[in-house]
Amino acid sequence: MQVAVVTPPKRRVAGPPPLVIFAIIWLVLMLATALLADVISPYAYTALDLRNRLSPPIGLGGSLVHALGTDELGRDVLSRLIYSIRTSLLIAFGATIIGALIGTSLGFLAAHFRGLVEQAVLALVDFSASLPFLILALAVLAFFGNSMLLLVCLLGLHAWERYARIARGLALAAGSQGYAAAVRQLGASPWRIYGRHVLPNIASTLIVSMTLAFPEIILLESGLSFLGLGVQPPATSLGSMVGYGREYLTRAPWIMLAPATTIVITTLSVSLIGDWLRDRLDPTLH
Repeated sequence: MQVAVVTPPKRRVAGPPPLVIFAIIWLVLMLATALLADVISPYAYTALDLRNRLSPPIGLGGSLVHALGTDELGRDVLSRLIYSIRTSLLIAFGATIIGALIGTSLGFLAAHFRGLVEQAVLALVDFSASLPFLILALAVLAFFGNSMLLLVCLLGLHAWERYARIARGLALAAGSQGYAAAVRQLGASPWRIYGRHVLPNIASTLIVSMTLAFPEIILLESGLSFLGLGVQPPATSLGSMVGYGREYLTRAPWIMLAPATTIVITTLSVSLIGDWLRDRLDPTLH
């Protein structure tokens, strides 16, 4: 007599929803634009065409010569938008990585040494979280001047306390689970314990936190550039384009609408991907 063995149906892994697919496609397009800016840009972002000042884009009476129109100096809006995407993404990526490195390192220090070191790190975390970052950034940039390196490092200090809290809490949890203590008893150095064993186990949570902090840094850079304390000419960014375009909002709204729309869609896309990754990687939500 043969007994039929019934195998349970395989669980189908749901793919990303349509909004997340759109967000991924948009971010890939933004990254490709940033990497290929020198190739795909129709003009130099500083090139002037005074005969076509405030030329409208296609659909509003413009031509293919300037597909998104021109600004008050005859500069091609599409070319400036392409280079602005490169600058803004470079600042956002650099600042996000700096913040993650600082916060994770301090979180691991607090979890490893405990005692006075932990109290000092937690006090610094509370102080940083209570300080209005935008006011601090305005004061630092106004006092020390504007430079790309200073701007990236300054924005890297945004939300580092978030990574510190996460790294400290997860490192303590890893120690309570036993595998970190077992590796320590085998004689491994702290660098090996946290770099080879603890960090890979908490990397997914840190990556999700980075995707949530990334749009915040883009908005901060845009706000500082809008106020004239961010990226300085002749360089251009999405925020500086919005700042220059606000004076021509009634006569030539395309100067401001093109970078503003890019900022909104990019930050929304990163937020959507971050929420989706959090739902997929967080085991407590399954």
